Amino acid sequence: MIVEMRRGATEEQINAVVERAHTYGFETQLNIGTDKVVVAILGSDTGRVPTEVFEVLPGVQSVTRIMRPYKLASREFKDEVSLVRIGDVIVGGPQIVVIAGPCAIESREQLLSTARHVTRVGARMVRGGAFKPRTSPFSFQGLRGEGLHLLDEVRREVGAPVVSEIIDPHLLDVMVDHVDVLQVGARNMQNFTLLRAVGRSGKPCLLKRGLASTVTEWLQAADYVLASGSAQVILCERGIRTFETSTRFTLDISSIAVVKRDSHLPVIVDPSHAAGHYQLVPTLARAAVAAGADGLLIEVHPDPTNAMSDGLQSLTFSDFERLMGELRLIAQAVGRSL
Repeated sequence: MIVEMRRGATEEQINAVVERAHTYGFETQLNIGTDKVVVAILGSDTGRVPTEVFEVLPGVQSVTRIMRPYKLASREFKDEVSLVRIGDVIVGGPQIVVIAGPCAIESREQLLSTARHVTRVGARMVRGGAFKPRTSPFSFQGLRGEGLHLLDEVRREVGAPVVSEIIDPHLLDVMVDHVDVLQVGARNMQNFTLLRAVGRSGKPCLLKRGLASTVTEWLQAADYVLASGSAQVILCERGIRTFETSTRFTLDISSIAVVKRDSHLPVIVDPSHAAGHYQLVPTLARAAVAAGADGLLIEVHPDPTNAMSDGLQSLTFSDFERLMGELRLIAQAVGRSL
């Protein structure tokens, strides 16, 4: 349930609500807004406690039950849009944030040349996989620790935050010093141990939607990160598996509107994994911006024909530059910037 405090409620009054929740064995989470504080009362059986036990406390304005299965990611808990800040980059604001780079880090030259190009033409963050989960155990799995050091070099040289996927909680200690945003991939969306670890890390989390997950399940996964102490979660729609085979996955463009309606979290789109083919990526990217996405995650490679991972869905430097020009026009048309 949600306890909304009156404007000007004292710290003592807020603590009284928290303490009463704890006496029932519930956990609490605070949303401290500019005008008032909202206390989320969390537990599997909050329904057994009448709302009146909190309504009678001094400083309480109202108590409501959250009927959705996700709590902290819901608009009931926080109505204003959450802004995720990574250095001087803000995801969720009026500017659409483009994150671009190779699927997997293959070499220093490959990563640095890509980072220089994509940031020169407008990308605000650089992506690069140091540890790559692959469907086949015989596929290229990334440069691992060496890749992390290269990401560190990239953010020093180009001055842009870097994003990389974490595949195991045991890698957290080594990754937090080299990566600005921890990406949780589609296959790990319901790896609850990993989600909790990322939430405790203090790093922003980019949470991809699972291959066959509903929007509700995706937002419940976000709750795991939020409940572990992090307020910085970026959702990423990357397509879901359907009966259609003409694309790698089916991009659920409607999920952008659903998330915007039901959640306060920013949502970006990965057109590369949804399309599976470089010719389709620009179309899906343009559609995502028009539909209200807060950003894009795009695969770019200096030589896609010889890429060691996902070359078919990667854009060349010239293709990416052309796309950025098109996206600026669409962003302007919907009242945003790039």
